[in-house]
Amino acid sequence: MSELFDAVDALVASRSPLPPAEERKRLRVAHGLTLDEVAAALKVRRATVSGWESVKKTTEPRGPEREAYARLLNKLAELYPAPATPPEPAPGAPAVGSAPAEQVPAATPASDTPVRTAPETTETAPALDAPAEPPPARSARPSPSSASRRPVRKAAPADAPTGATGRRFENGPLAVVDVDADGQVLAYCTGGLVLDVPAKSIPALVEWTLREAKLGQPKLSGPGKDADPLLVLTEAALERYGLPVALTDEERRAGRLPEDHKVVKQLARAQWRLTKRGFGPWARIHRPAKGSERACVQLCIPSWHALDSRHWGDVAQLPPAELARVLGVYAARVMTPRGSTAVTGLELMTALHPPTRASEPDADGRRHSEHNPGSLGKDPVDCAPCEAPDGHPLLKDLPRFHVRGPQEKLFEEAYDWARPMTDAECTLRHLVGIDVNMAFAAGANGLIVGLGAPTHVRKPVFDPKLPGSWLVDLSHVDLSRVRTGKDTWADLDADLLPSPFTPKGDRPQGPAWYATPTVAYAVELGYEVRPIEAYVRRENGRYLDGWYQRLRDAYLATMADLGVHTDMTPEDFLTAMDGYRDRDPELATVVSAIKATVKGGLGKLRERPRGEGWRPGEPWRALSRPTWRPDIRAAVISRTRVNLHRKIVKHASFTGQYPVAILSDCVVYASNGPSPLDFLPYREGRPLPGGFKLGVNPGLVKHEGTQSVLWGEEVRERFDAPELNLARYIKDGTVTDADNGE
Repeated sequence: MSELFDAVDALVASRSPLPPAEERKRLRVAHGLTLDEVAAALKVRRATVSGWESVKKTTEPRGPEREAYARLLNKLAELYPAPATPPEPAPGAPAVGSAPAEQVPAATPASDTPVRTAPETTETAPALDAPAEPPPARSARPSPSSASRRPVRKAAPADAPTGATGRRFENGPLAVVDVDADGQVLAYCTGGLVLDVPAKSIPALVEWTLREAKLGQPKLSGPGKDADPLLVLTEAALERYGLPVALTDEERRAGRLPEDHKVVKQLARAQWRLTKRGFGPWARIHRPAKGSERACVQLCIPSWHALDSRHWGDVAQLPPAELARVLGVYAARVMTPRGSTAVTGLELMTALHPPTRASEPDADGRRHSEHNPGSLGKDPVDCAPCEAPDGHPLLKDLPRFHVRGPQEKLFEEAYDWARPMTDAECTLRHLVGIDVNMAFAAGANGLIVGLGAPTHVRKPVFDPKLPGSWLVDLSHVDLSRVRTGKDTWADLDADLLPSPFTPKGDRPQGPAWYATPTVAYAVELGYEVRPIEAYVRRENGRYLDGWYQRLRDAYLATMADLGVHTDMTPEDFLTAMDGYRDRDPELATVVSAIKATVKGGLGKLRERPRGEGWRPGEPWRALSRPTWRPDIRAAVISRTRVNLHRKIVKHASFTGQYPVAILSDCVVYASNGPSPLDFLPYREGRPLPGGFKLGVNPGLVKHEGTQSVLWGEEVRERFDAPELNLARYIKDGTVTDADNGE
């Protein structure tokens, strides 16, 4: 009888009811779970869980996976209940919307602006660990004054614990402060919520933000800190609070308002402090922390060029509600902006790996701050002399105009290489560029980097698992014959290939300094290496893994909103990528900002002096950061470059095709057809193993652009440059005289 009961239970479980795909995703995101974490728990593939959440073509789990998945969703639904359905509007009444940011349905137009709601009349919202993604659909932008009305929400229970994440940050991570036509100051939050702002001055605005606005973002890791609330001030808000709409030339050069400005004095009188960068485009206003309670508000001022148009496009000109939406998506998926995308990229590393953590209780039951394993620590470490950029204090004893060569300086940079086309390539019709998605992020994934100071070693035995800088001669590596597998070798035309060891693709002429991934690739190609000396870091780890995963998930989620998914066929992927930015230009801007966060964050690891009266041989401000680590930057670039070269070698050995030009993560091939599918060796929809693969995931490639072979030859002839790097112009074919120094 028990066997019959078990069979009946299994039969019922196989039909366990599941919520719609949108609700499944909402519940997962609300709890801060990634697709990988759910897949690991249910012992299925990541793509399987993604299919269960896909709105376009939802797949359904079966058998024991369905029962376990239903159990997970039921428990999450208890923690994060769905919002109550708003009442139907009366005939002729404006549209009603009451869902907070994490509950906005995917079909809700982004431009529906709700009524402003005072903070004391808001109800308790679910935790904002990761607000749900805004809708991809777009509609006409209304003026801020044409707000639709939403029902008044109930106040949170009086006995609600103040430490509850969802209640402390229920209004989202940030707000855009503006002034409407009636002169009322409003704060536009994520999810469409608008708050009345009673503050009459900047000090009062800071007080209101900390006491009543309920803005902020939960910490990204256990030992970390919650993100401070961010206020974005429009031009109207600047005028209301006595701030200039634009900085003067002198203020712009200084990057801040002068100390005698009346608003700066107001803050000082109210006992608020500014950081060393003062009251600038990204001002931080704070008081000393009391225990674990921080008192800090950050301001972002777009009209002072806080949002770089190279990465953020024209978002500074968006209406307040839409600007809040764009920055809110970025904050939810990456983190609350802490400055430029480069600064935020670096801060994300620290937020995921805080330098310290609380110790176990001592004999008196007290906890103390201690080093957090896997982090870079709270104190900076010196780099190796070969890793130091020119002007570093370690090099102050060098002659004034001394130029360091490869034997003195580690020079790991991205590719900038091109060659003349062969006669056979000139008979083809097209030049096709392919670009590696999030190439430097992919290069950081799984990379072992040093966490502590370097150790100098003479005549070391090379260890590919030991991060560091190695002085070794790789001039004997011959690309005409390389190992492409454990027991397989390939004969190639070395004259048509760049060297994997130098950014310009030149063959090394003798000993030079290289990062570990570069030397390991020489061994992989089948050649012996004998380092002369090295600076190695025995304390190491995969410091950038969480950083990569956070940015990867942000990128893929935003691309999915734009209609580009991870499970597409090559043909569908190319079609989806064609014009994807036009489907929602604002979300496309978020994609650009995410990419800039990757590159800028890595660039900050070797930040150079920024004026401030610096002279060569003297320390500069960035050197005081634990995250000033040129060795980590070099290792990521090294790995990214050899990853690309590995694919090029695999492609050449299989097809006999060689690149014409390479610029960073873009590779150009000559082809008879205009599409990447005309030269990439797909068989029955499957790519060449180890070669280039079309797709949206980091490390896969997309179509960068196509021009004619005649265009390429004409451009090179016009500038009398047979090796002009055509990858720089392949996207739209535009070449100006300024690009070539004329």
